[in-house]
Amino acid sequence: MLKIAVPNKGSLSESATSMLREAGYRQRSDARDLTLIDPENEIEFYYLRPRDIAIYVGSGELELGITGRDLLIDSNVAATEILPLDFGRSTFRFAAPSTQSFTLADIAGQRIATAYPVLLQKYLEERGISATIVRLDGAVESSIRLGVADLIADVVSTGGTLRQAGLQVFGDSILESEAILIEGSATKRSAEIETVIRRLNGVVIARQYVLVDYDIVDTSLQAACLLTPGIESPTVSPLQKNGWSAVRAMVRKKDVNKVMDELWSVGARGIIVTDIHACRL
Repeated sequence: MLKIAVPNKGSLSESATSMLREAGYRQRSDARDLTLIDPENEIEFYYLRPRDIAIYVGSGELELGITGRDLLIDSNVAATEILPLDFGRSTFRFAAPSTQSFTLADIAGQRIATAYPVLLQKYLEERGISATIVRLDGAVESSIRLGVADLIADVVSTGGTLRQAGLQVFGDSILESEAILIEGSATKRSAEIETVIRRLNGVVIARQYVLVDYDIVDTSLQAACLLTPGIESPTVSPLQKNGWSAVRAMVRKKDVNKVMDELWSVGARGIIVTDIHACRL
């Protein structure tokens, strides 16, 4: 039976559970449950702290897991990313007191507080920067005011918490993170694992795309198809009305309104958008 780790709480938990349900897997109904067996798919789910998931997967005790890219890198274990899941996005950034002006060139020799010491150390080593890392488990925003650090390196979403602490980000992002599916570096890719990957990838794509159907006069067909190339190519069928065709193609959801405007401008009519609930590509 395949064993998969799922975040038990935090920002990744609800979205991970929702994605697995969309992929056709049973999920727990009680947040206190630590395990759940899906007999139909022959999978046992383990609900663990997101920071611990990479450790269990890297050790080979569990075959797959859902965690954050930042947590995987910081764990420094033998596990690898196999699929980005397009949720739980965050940015890992440096921050300093807003009353001071810092650049990346000023990091050397400073004390940097962080809850991600391994990730930060790798970043500094890759750039030949020598600094003192102060490891904290959380609330790193208070470390400068309390005198244990000069700078911080932390996950930033809106930046509101930093501003409240009198801090501001500087420099380029250290890491762009999101939820990912991981496997152990020594894990043998079985047919069951491939099925999980295809199902989750199908959910990711279905969330990112919509189906667009429209009618177009044949003299403008090529221009319309350039706007909607689809995944492989658009589906084109002749209409009963002479000189007209019906077109169906997948379009990125974030672009769909712009694409509809452009289709209209080249003569497309009867433009309809449909959500995709599942797919295999």
